[in-house]
Amino acid sequence: MNASTELLVDAFDRIREEVEVTVTGLTPDEIGTRVGPEANPIGWLVWHLTRVQDDHIAELAGRDQVWTKDRWYDRFALPFPPEATGFGHSTEEVEALGTPKADLLVGYHQSVHEQTVRYLGKVNVGDLAEPVDERWNPPVTLGVRLISVVAEDLQHIGQAAYVRGLLRSPTG
Repeated sequence: MNASTELLVDAFDRIREEVEVTVTGLTPDEIGTRVGPEANPIGWLVWHLTRVQDDHIAELAGRDQVWTKDRWYDRFALPFPPEATGFGHSTEEVEALGTPKADLLVGYHQSVHEQTVRYLGKVNVGDLAEPVDERWNPPVTLGVRLISVVAEDLQHIGQAAYVRGLLRSPTG
């Protein structure tokens, strides 16, 4: 590994740690609570950030997603097709996720994290400048795509942690 990929692994490690801290110990009701009529609950936020990471890293690595390869979609038993990641979900679709158990969310995220770290162990510093998506101007490089995943995941785990704080506050 090089300094760049070590930093990326550190970022993904921090996301994994925050997923565990945010989700562990929550009741199913807390996991599924929407603090506003169109707010995303903790369960959906963590599922979505993990699906995005799984989807994007699998594409970059040229491998199957953990979601399908390890049949996590069966364990979650969601009313969505296996390729769903949550992008563009309506409020009704967010609600349809229901209340997955904390250990299910953490387990799926841990499996995706392990695949991510394995992939990053094979990335060379020169690879980060290589285009991976030519549909944009300028084309998206591997480094930019990886930072986009980190940013998306950090945004959503921050939202989930905030909701946890609201639910667990003495006045919540």
